[in-house]
Amino acid sequence: MKILLLGVGLQGKAALHDLSNSADVTHVIAADTNFDALQNYVKKLDSAKITPIKLDVRDRNAVSTEMKKVDAVIVLLPQGFRMDILNLAVENGIHFIETSYALPEYAHAGQLAEAKGISILPECGLDPGIDLVLAGQAIRELDEVHELHAYGTGVPEPAAANNPINYKVSWTFAGVLSAYQRPAKMLKDGGIIHLTPSEMFSPENMHNLTLDTLGEMEAYYNGDAVKYLDVFGIADTTISTGRYSLRWPGHAAFWKKIVDLGFLKEEAITVNGQEVSPRQFVHDLVEPQIHYEPEERDIAGLLIDVRGLKNGQRKHILYQMIDRRDLKTGLLAMQRTVGYTASIGAQMLLRGDIKKRGLLSPTRDIPVEKFIAELKKRNIIITREERDW
Repeated sequence: MKILLLGVGLQGKAALHDLSNSADVTHVIAADTNFDALQNYVKKLDSAKITPIKLDVRDRNAVSTEMKKVDAVIVLLPQGFRMDILNLAVENGIHFIETSYALPEYAHAGQLAEAKGISILPECGLDPGIDLVLAGQAIRELDEVHELHAYGTGVPEPAAANNPINYKVSWTFAGVLSAYQRPAKMLKDGGIIHLTPSEMFSPENMHNLTLDTLGEMEAYYNGDAVKYLDVFGIADTTISTGRYSLRWPGHAAFWKKIVDLGFLKEEAITVNGQEVSPRQFVHDLVEPQIHYEPEERDIAGLLIDVRGLKNGQRKHILYQMIDRRDLKTGLLAMQRTVGYTASIGAQMLLRGDIKKRGLLSPTRDIPVEKFIAELKKRNIIITREERDW
């Protein structure tokens, strides 16, 4: 297997670590604009199969040249580059793997990819990614689904939650703040409910939840859960669904005040004659203060909660994953569960575990048992529980 990795930032470091330690992978071209940092990391990995290069992905010819040397490309870049890279991957006849949500334009690219015998695998990270694989599996285990709830978390473990907001960043803080300004959409007792960012953090729209080994956390709605009912084919029977973020208690109350005061608005205001974006100000002030120390651990977790009928009986199926930072490698749990998963997806495609071509979805196209087994090899453990409901 020969793989091109575009972007060796937080998640890219984990993907590169995994690729370099996978016996089936023979060559990895690791590309980033920050070549000094890339070289230092490659030296640390000490793997002869890695070729680090400095690459500007806006140079289509240069990217295409590297694609001609490999069988697949893993893209861990800012979202604005994705469509161009996807088109180049299809032109060069190589598989395309990424961790972000698929764009509507991917449908046409998927037809071209299928004709060329290659695959486009988006949403192959943690959330989206592992959550969609597990939700799809739980749904298939029931004859009729009535409720679907998906919970995700990325937080410092209690000993590392030692700053004024009990939170540290394990992915881009800009992405966190953007999510805090995104409206939520869910289904409750058969009715669709839209929540503003302020309402998302309101106590009446939240509930508490206890995860294995973690204790009590607060859950707030995050993003559009309703669109997945059609993706999963359960829109006709489902009466309640939601996607939730989990944080340590008190998180929502703090951020509700920040949202209500306008600190997360992107539009600039004038401060002493200077145009300043409130959100950018918050980002630049807070972000340097909420990094993990080398010996501090983060937690990445998922809980998939699906309820319905199985053989005429009311059943409740739960899939759960809890991962913590690996202090030996230094990789955060968020890096492991996103970057490793992208690496697994690429290897499953090239190994033939995933045979379908064209535009794929983790909800249905990733063989679940093999996928869970690959995660287990990396000490990312999935548990399953079935109860009467």
